[in-house]
Amino acid sequence: MSRAVWKGPFVDPNLIKKVEKMKDQSNKMPIKTWSRKSTIIPEFVGHSFLIHNGKKFIPIKISEEMVGHKLGEFSPTRQFSGHTPADKKAAQEAASPAGAAAPGSSTPGTPKPAATAAKPKEGSNDAKK
Repeated sequence: MSRAVWKGPFVDPNLIKKVEKMKDQSNKMPIKTWSRKSTIIPEFVGHSFLIHNGKKFIPIKISEEMVGHKLGEFSPTRQFSGHTPADKKAAQEAASPAGAAAPGSSTPGTPKPAATAAKPKEGSNDAKK
């Protein structure tokens, strides 16, 4: 359920105070915050924030397109480290041409196995036609 319109967007009061202080200064340092649930308001545009993701602070420069979103949307809490090496190898073999042998599958000087004719499977679409 969304927030009531008459209440307005939620912004941490301490965050508003920090932004007001930064407006007066010419040297704008990033504002460190843990308030990921705060909504970005037009007064934040042009300021830099350091948003905590649970482990470290992610630097974010606020632009006009970000107004109305939450600060936490721009600081991901999970990091995708990739798939396992077995999945990468299977995807690489599937992408290689069907007639070509996989690199490193045969040693030099040994004959390559003879290509066998591929039979259509009983449940395939080719058998029904």
